[in-house]
Amino acid sequence: MATEPTGGSDDAGDRRRAARYVAPFLVLGLVNLGLLLRWGLDPLWAFAVVPPMAFLSGIGWIAFRHGFPERSAGAGPNR
Repeated sequence: MATEPTGGSDDAGDRRRAARYVAPFLVLGLVNLGLLLRWGLDPLWAFAVVPPMAFLSGIGWIAFRHGFPERSAGAGPNR
């Protein structure tokens, strides 16, 4: 009976690596939000930066999670 690789530990490592790469940008966005609120900007306008920041962090996490840096730029079925 052959066992199929589940990729559990590899998946966890990819998630951690993706989080490690995206975290600095998310932190910069949150610091920016804190500065905007501290300077007295209306909270509604300050929180207008949260959706794009969260969206781009999520897209970056997905991209790093699925390994876009390791993919070649050549023509192929995954392109």
